[in-house]
Amino acid sequence: MLTTLKTVYTDTRAADLAWALGREPLPALATLDVELADAKMQLRLLGASHQVLLEEEQGSCSETVACIPGSSTPLPLGVSKRVGDWEYEFAARVETLSRGQFAGRAQELLALVTEHPHGLAGVFPGSPHAFTAMLAQRHEGSVMWRTWHAYPQDGQLVATRTRVGVRMPLPAAL
Repeated sequence: MLTTLKTVYTDTRAADLAWALGREPLPALATLDVELADAKMQLRLLGASHQVLLEEEQGSCSETVACIPGSSTPLPLGVSKRVGDWEYEFAARVETLSRGQFAGRAQELLALVTEHPHGLAGVFPGSPHAFTAMLAQRHEGSVMWRTWHAYPQDGQLVATRTRVGVRMPLPAAL
């Protein structure tokens, strides 16, 4: 699903993004409810990037990647945590692209997410390449989502990848 967000572009640069786990739902400009087997998710586009709310039998989880005033947790390159009965893995990277590369990559990503049944993309007013996009799927017992945050003024694209799965018990000693 593709939407034009009715707000001003609040993310000023990739370095302003922060990561948080377990935050309460923040006001969203657009949402997409997704059901993947026994998992219920809500993909949320914020005025300052994204939030994912996940509920399964094992519990609930929320991930926020956004410009969060007063946050002291910058966007990490990777996180691996145990959250209740789940294993949570997060990875992020920042790509810096030329103007032509950026425009091409932006078009590819927006087409990919728009055509996916569990995809949500929001374009900010003022630039067709200023967007936040999210895509969710289930794979081998895990729920996964990817996000992209575009900063055309700097030619930067922030990509994140998250996997949440049931914690596997340790094998018995032989």
